[in-house]
Amino acid sequence: MTLPLIAQSPPLRLDDNGVIRVGKTRVPVETVVYTFNRGATAEEIVQQCPALALSDVYLVIGYYLQNRAEVDAYIQEQRQEAEQIRQKNEARFDPA
Repeated sequence: MTLPLIAQSPPLRLDDNGVIRVGKTRVPVETVVYTFNRGATAEEIVQQCPALALSDVYLVIGYYLQNRAEVDAYIQEQRQEAEQIRQKNEARFDPA
């Protein structure tokens, strides 16, 4: 019996707002990476985010492990952008 060896791309897509999401869900890649880095298994991540497919989570984790620097840089950029938006909103609207 011969096994078909098929390379699979990670199930990641860029949405209209520039956010990288997992598969056809609204779950951002940073959710999977953050949860994985906190020690969760792929199965635990799917339990926490049931919209995700287990196979997609494994592919995303594999992609992250092979491209850690690039993914971490993307996540840092997302955090900085979110912080800038928060600061602008607080300057426009009194948080009290």
